[in-house]
Amino acid sequence: MILGDWLAAQPFGLAMSSGFFSFYAHTGMLAALVERGLAPAHVAGSSAGALVGGAYAAGLAPDHLADVLLRLERADFWDPALGLGLLRGQRFDRLLREMLPVERIEQGRVPLQISVFDIVRRRTAVLRRGDLAVAIRASCAVPGLFHPVWIDRKPYWDGGILDRPGIAGIPDGERLLFHHIASRSPWRAADQVPPRRREMTTLVIADLPRSGPTKLDAGRRALAMAREATRRALDRPIAAGVVTV
Repeated sequence: MILGDWLAAQPFGLAMSSGFFSFYAHTGMLAALVERGLAPAHVAGSSAGALVGGAYAAGLAPDHLADVLLRLERADFWDPALGLGLLRGQRFDRLLREMLPVERIEQGRVPLQISVFDIVRRRTAVLRRGDLAVAIRASCAVPGLFHPVWIDRKPYWDGGILDRPGIAGIPDGERLLFHHIASRSPWRAADQVPPRRREMTTLVIADLPRSGPTKLDAGRRALAMAREATRRALDRPIAAGVVTV
């Protein structure tokens, strides 16, 4: 069965992995799904995946999110301050609040699950309710780059620390499309291979440009490349639960 037919056959969830500034690639992928009429019934993610999933669940069209990201400049989120990380995160918070159509996770058009790392308990927590902008910021709070984000008097960091795929809150066996961004870190070799689950199909887009705070142009290219690659992937067969383009 080709990927597009598998997605159209029954309702499906969408999970998107962490991967630093891979929110560009996730947005291009999601835009290609939506333009084909393949809208996920629920979304989940860690870090970059939480940002894109949160925006979609809140009601923001992928093309609108793409417009925001294509205009993004480093000054829009760069606010160095003393603390456990380089950036305070308040400019990022303001950017999210200006962009998101709703304030709370539970107000979204589809259910949303955001993975974050509980610093005190040293384990993944999954957020399904609460302030959406704060939840996304917490899931994107890369240690060393952002200060921890406090929620209900508890500090949180990037959800990808322990749940890189962003699927901790989704039961095994639930029908799921997973967009995998492979880690390029030599210390996370295991994360270069996507996880396997029953009823989960994984989309892997190869050779995307690596973006970051000083490489936003690479992110813009990644968005366009991921969109075009996903269009092709929808017409390709699923092989052992994976589609690679």
